[in-house]
Amino acid sequence: MALKIQNVVINTSYVAEIKLDNQASSGEKSVSFLIVAPKFSLFQWDTIAQNMCDYEWIEFTGQAANALQDYFTSFDNVIDLLPQYQESSTV
Repeated sequence: MALKIQNVVINTSYVAEIKLDNQASSGEKSVSFLIVAPKFSLFQWDTIAQNMCDYEWIEFTGQAANALQDYFTSFDNVIDLLPQYQESSTV
């Protein structure tokens, strides 16, 4: 799944953490994403896998932060992010 926020598209497969109630250095309310993506190298077999991922925090403020806060605190949207499972019942 991907989220488009203003001119930024985020592939949610790479989102490791979301901070909903943050405060930017300006004092403004913010929402932050920790994006973690695997590093790909042509010579991976020659290297020791100590740091196999790139990571970066992305921070949104203003209307984008409000929209993200609403999206991730909405019950309907959060349900969509949970893995699907079948509940078995015995009678």
